[in-house]
Formats: sequence, structure tokens, C-alpha cells
Amino acid sequence: MKEILGRKMGMTEVFAQDGTMYAVTVIEVLPNVVTQVKTIEKDGYHALQVGFEEKKESKVNKAERGHFAKAGVKATKVLKEIKGDELANYNVGDSVTADIFKAGDVVDVIGVSKGRGYAGVIKRWGHAIGPKGHGSGYHRGQGSFANNGRNNARVIPGKKMSGHHGNKSATILNQLVVEVNAEKNYILVRGSVPGAKKSLVTVRSAVKTQLGQKEVVKPLVDLTPVVEEAKVEEPKAEEAKGE
Repeated sequence: MKEILGRKMGMTEVFAQDGTMYAVTVIEVLPNVVTQVKTIEKDGYHALQVGFEEKKESKVNKAERGHFAKAGVKATKVLKEIKGDELANYNVGDSVTADIFKAGDVVDVIGVSKGRGYAGVIKRWGHAIGPKGHGSGYHRGQGSFANNGRNNARVIPGKKMSGHHGNKSATILNQLVVEVNAEKNYILVRGSVPGAKKSLVTVRSAVKTQLGQKEVVKPLVDLTPVVEEAKVEEPKAEEAKGE
């Protein structure tokens, strides 16, 4: 089990050498610097507190400045705890990089879904719409509040009603890692992941993988442009004499 913190940058598509197309989400995974190690003896559990994305010293308050100074690392914008038995050997000051995963791994991606504002039950919960005729007195209502005569004097907790839609933690299970590039700090994950562009996401090892779910990622086409060195031609002997 392992985790890493990243930032969703958007979606694109990549192609394998045999023509297979993968629709992928690009997750920027800058090195996660370990700022604190939680131990069972001191804290009751094991985890790593990591910092993501550097921050200007002028924007750090006194308490944060002391925390980062104690760890001997630069200030970061985000502090988050990540867990996993495969992270047990990291110490304060080390960096967790994208190469803890590899192409073909199955992962879960956790993020905060896009906020949709105030929404009715049809959009929020997928309820069926009422008759559309002009004589109907019910179009997009939320239905009966009755519960078979059991305490009809109040609304039972859990009733699906209109309200704030989205902006909640969401997890997409069993996503395939298509490519990992630790030099350019990104991971390509097949399919969509929760959240808006540039929102923070957590990539972790899948917790509900099925037997036989292992999938081989086909070799991708390398689209890196090849830049040839410019050849400087030396002047001919006749031209040199004429000068």
C-alpha cells in the first residue's frame, strides 16, 4: 500500500505503438517532501506528513516557519498525511516521487468533486421526472415524504431532498496507470478522476482489486521531438583566399 499527492491538470489522449488509444488524466506529481514522521509509539499510528509545492518564505506564518525549520525543508503550500506500509522507510527530508508507481499498476484516485450549487432531486439524486403535460400538477417535485405510517410527524433522516450538490470527497476505484515519468513529474491515469482542473488529488494503491484484473499497458508512441544539431559549414579554401 502506498500513496502520493498530486494535482489534476486535465485530460488528453495517448497512443500505443499498435494504434491503441488511451484516454488519460494527467496528474502532476511534484516530489512530496517528508516534513514529519508519525510513529505508533508517539502518535498511535504510522504515517508520513508530506509537503506539496514550494511556497514563498514571506507567506509563511511563524508557526509554520518553525515546523519547516525543524524538518530542515523548504516551506510548502500544502501539508497532508499519506499512509502505506511501503512508505515505512522514508525519513524527514526525503522525497516521495512519482516512480513509486509504474505503468500497469491499478490505483484509486481521491479528490473533491466539482461543486454544482443548489440542485433539485432530479439532478442531485437522479429521480424520475413527472408528467410533462400542462394538466399535471407535478413536474420536478421531490415526491411524498410519507414513510408507511411510521412517525409521519417529521422528516426521517436520510431523506433524499434538494440541496448543495457536489463539492464532496469522491473516490474513483481501480484506475489503470498508463505511464509514469518521474523526470517530468507526471502520472497518466486512464479515465477521468474527481475534481476541477488544478485541484489536489491523492493517488493510492487500489484497495478493491479483483483477481485477474491485471492489465498490460502497451508500449506508447514517443512523441518527443528530435532536435538535430546544426552543422556549421567551414568556408572553402578559395573563398578564404579571396578575403
